[in-house]
Amino acid sequence: VPLAELSLMNKLIHTSLVESDQHVEILQRDPSSPLFSVKTFEELPLTRELLRGVYMMGFNRPSKIQEQALPLMLAYPPQNLIAQSQSGTGKTAAFVLAMLSRANANEKYPQCLCLAPTYELALQIGQVVRTIGKFCTDIKVNYAVRGNRVLKGMVLEEQIIIGTPGTTLDWCFKQRILDLTKISLFVLDEADIMIDTQGLSCQSIRIHRALPTSCQVLLFSATFKEPVRAFAERIIPDPIVIKLREEELTLSNIRQYFMVCRNAEEQYKALCNLYGSFTIGQVMIFCQTRRLVDWLSQKMSQDGHQVATLTAELTVVQRASVIQRFREGKEKVLIATNVCARGIDVQQVTTVVNFGLPRDVEGEPDFETYLHRIGRAGRFGHRGIAFSMVENETVELVHKIEEHFQTTIKQLDPYDMDELERLAA
Repeated sequence: VPLAELSLMNKLIHTSLVESDQHVEILQRDPSSPLFSVKTFEELPLTRELLRGVYMMGFNRPSKIQEQALPLMLAYPPQNLIAQSQSGTGKTAAFVLAMLSRANANEKYPQCLCLAPTYELALQIGQVVRTIGKFCTDIKVNYAVRGNRVLKGMVLEEQIIIGTPGTTLDWCFKQRILDLTKISLFVLDEADIMIDTQGLSCQSIRIHRALPTSCQVLLFSATFKEPVRAFAERIIPDPIVIKLREEELTLSNIRQYFMVCRNAEEQYKALCNLYGSFTIGQVMIFCQTRRLVDWLSQKMSQDGHQVATLTAELTVVQRASVIQRFREGKEKVLIATNVCARGIDVQQVTTVVNFGLPRDVEGEPDFETYLHRIGRAGRFGHRGIAFSMVENETVELVHKIEEHFQTTIKQLDPYDMDELERLAA
């Protein structure tokens, strides 16, 4: 699944902030720049209308990344900033607050420009602007995205423009309706995706070069790996960098077991025994193919289980809807291909089942996918449990996974109900 689609899914399903214990690092190049953090939104220079919008979003206090980033984004003189933090930690709300604060409602022309890698992400950011800015009735938003047709010579009166790089370039240099020299705040969202997608980084740099030197630049990214760092250094002079350390997936807090079965039917019986023994709240079951997902969901539905399925054939909005229903507990079981193996956080999940181990094209264990699959059961330090249903000829793959991760995967008898009940206890 493209990174942009995973990012959109995360934006759509994170209805509340993810609480993270990860340490915040601050890299400051300008020693004269003030650095301070806040614990409440009231400490920030926000209007009463914006505070009402923030509380409407359901934010009672700033997240870790917001504590450090918002004072810098709202400071005078304006600070250039790079903020790195995983999805769900409040990055979008932070830069939306900055745009709404910087926009002058009395001036009827674009002053803030935000670029996102896809049409859907741009619209999602716009939804956050509309929610937080609900009471800022004189501040308007327009979208430089495909399908939003404009005529040459048209006068833009909206203070905030949210767009994709290609269409924004068109508005600036072909249609000549967006005057970049009047932009005072430039936001580049999802920088790690921008530089991973052909053409987007060049388009973003071209837009940035046309901005005035006084323009404040805010760059946001889920990662801060070397390509992002190099990209940022090309477009941002002397930035302050705020990093919320990327959470590392670990196996230390996940108990792992495997069951040997002769075929898919026996694997299904083992799954039923497992499900009957455990008081399982939310469980994710991973399959290697869409055909197996369809077969398994049909079997479980026939047996009276509420299940949802997630495969690459669904549109990104359909996928987000499925995950949202699962997060809300409307379905207790989510059966998925590897489309859901990484990047999706559903904190109620404590149990993961591999209905067959993930393998690469050569039939060897796909170690990274295995790690991300079972990592769904141990998000943000929670304890989890993972079961793998394997056939006789693939037991060797279990031992290769044990050796690779220097971990132990204990074998269980799928028909030993006493052992399963002891494990559940």
